[in-house]
Amino acid sequence: MNNNITDMTTGSTTRHILTFALPLLIGNLFQQLYNMVDSLVVGNFVGANALAAVGNCGSLSFLLFSLSSGLSVGIGILVSQYFGAKDEENVRITIANSYYVLGITSVTVTVIGIVFSPGILRLLSTPDTIIGDSIVYMRVTSAGMIAIALYNGVSSILRALGDSKTPLYFLIIASIINVVLDLFFVLTLHWDVFGVALATVLSQAVAAVVSLLYAYKKVSYFHLTRQQLKPRKKFIIRSFKLGMPVALQNSMISISCMVLQGVVNTFGETVMAAYTIIGRVEQLVQQPYGSLGMALTTYTGQNIGAAKNERVKAGFRTSTLTALLFSIALIPLCFLMGKLIIGAFVKDSGVIALGVEGLRIDCVFYFALGMIYVARSILNGCGDAGFALFNGMTEVVCRILYSQLFIRIPALGYRGIWITTGATWTTTAVVCVIRYCSGKWKKAAHY
Repeated sequence: MNNNITDMTTGSTTRHILTFALPLLIGNLFQQLYNMVDSLVVGNFVGANALAAVGNCGSLSFLLFSLSSGLSVGIGILVSQYFGAKDEENVRITIANSYYVLGITSVTVTVIGIVFSPGILRLLSTPDTIIGDSIVYMRVTSAGMIAIALYNGVSSILRALGDSKTPLYFLIIASIINVVLDLFFVLTLHWDVFGVALATVLSQAVAAVVSLLYAYKKVSYFHLTRQQLKPRKKFIIRSFKLGMPVALQNSMISISCMVLQGVVNTFGETVMAAYTIIGRVEQLVQQPYGSLGMALTTYTGQNIGAAKNERVKAGFRTSTLTALLFSIALIPLCFLMGKLIIGAFVKDSGVIALGVEGLRIDCVFYFALGMIYVARSILNGCGDAGFALFNGMTEVVCRILYSQLFIRIPALGYRGIWITTGATWTTTAVVCVIRYCSGKWKKAAHY
């Protein structure tokens, strides 16, 4: 049995959440090296247009990734609830059926990405100067969706069992491989955008294979009998019932981001490059919030399984305070060091100036972003699947309507892009917190 497995239904709430979140944070930061290093290498050694091409694929990549990641969340929720209820047999059956759920969906997503990404990129008004590189990047990364699904599935299950440390080790190894391959493919082989995409896929494949081998060897729940490996309609349906709303939520969010990307594209390559860099920076900023959220989902799932609602409430209070303190600390950092941060990605003075301006606008909305993660993660951990879908729709509507509103204000112009982001975060956070305060999550458990 893996000694890192943790029962969160007893003991200090603050200690469980923060100690569980720390390895997740480190792991998420390493995971961001995939896209971060892609941008750094492309921006510094290939050029601004190539950087814009990579950034232009961000929302579409997230859309395709959302299905397998959402289902992984659903599987993890079931595992955590059964684990909290001390139902070991159903933990194993859920793990067994996760193979069928993730295998079928990841193959489907791979085919969709390879076949349809060129048409979608053209619908996004991708400029002719970068359309070729964008298609190459999307097709190569789509080929790695199976590896992404496998790694996320195993990691989600391990986290549901209270182990946030083990997935970190595999991510560190994969991230180092990604950096080395990025530099080799671009600087030595001159494969440019194709090279950074291939480096990402190969490093993700390593993480997937190693994590699965480790789980089978060290975690007894992965030792499945032939009977347990039989497909079970009940568990497959439950996985989809919990995971699909999260997947659709993420898909709708990514679609709205694609719509916003289309708006960004109308301002030209300079604004596109600045928007891409800020997106990379905010992916980094979101990691503490995301790590806190993943810790909360596991913590909530286990305590809902153990019927300990008061501990769930304590988790909300602890996490809200943590998100507030982190958000306050980021504001002076973004204002004082914005030029240095943006300048690390690109040398173009025009792109740097726009990037600094956009970063200063968005940073004042970071607490709202944090509260989205806090409230949404607790609701997901409880199995409040219906709200996940509604919440995704809220974010979609806000991002589309706000973008059309703010960019039409002459005094704002391109600045409306970043104001749209902040206003969307704020509205979505308010809706999430209202749902939590309603208390309906107490009846949402699926164990």
